[in-house]
Amino acid sequence: MDTAQRILDVAERLVQTQGFNGFSYADISAQLGITKASLHYHFATKAELGLALITRYSAGFRRALDEIDVSAADAREKLRRYADLYAEVLRQHRMCLCGMLAADYTTLSTAMRAGVKEFFDLNESWLGRVLDEGRKQGALRFRGPPLDSARLLLGSLEGAMLVARSYGDPERFTSAAQRLLAEVSGSRKKPAGRNARRLGR
Repeated sequence: MDTAQRILDVAERLVQTQGFNGFSYADISAQLGITKASLHYHFATKAELGLALITRYSAGFRRALDEIDVSAADAREKLRRYADLYAEVLRQHRMCLCGMLAADYTTLSTAMRAGVKEFFDLNESWLGRVLDEGRKQGALRFRGPPLDSARLLLGSLEGAMLVARSYGDPERFTSAAQRLLAEVSGSRKKPAGRNARRLGR
């Protein structure tokens, strides 16, 4: 693995656990055993590093959404697997990268702010399409435009991650996500028990 990717890997973990303003180049340098000069060679500024993180994270998330589109049987399954992307991050004791960056939004560079918005736009657009598809198939039931429900679902999942993290209990997120998905699927089934490992099971 080249140095730039190693830097991004460490920086991503630090953002997901401490926030963008919670670490410095010195932290990355110490963990990788390289000089700060080497860091600046690859990413001249922290803002440049942050933008590279957003770009890579968004690309990976888009690939995950494309895989769900290809392999999930229907809209309900797509939504379950979408929520599980967040649950898996939380089980690794991390948070959504762009969710953490949103908390530091006012201190980010203009380019980073745009990148964070693009990530959320990507998610809202995908969710809106899946919700619209599911309603047309009769698999999902919700009121109003699909995009409104997409925005509500995205915001609720991001918020549920924060609360679950506060309690150190990923199952709080699982329970909240299952209830949210039950609302749009027209099902009010009781969420799975605390030992459920994956959403929808």
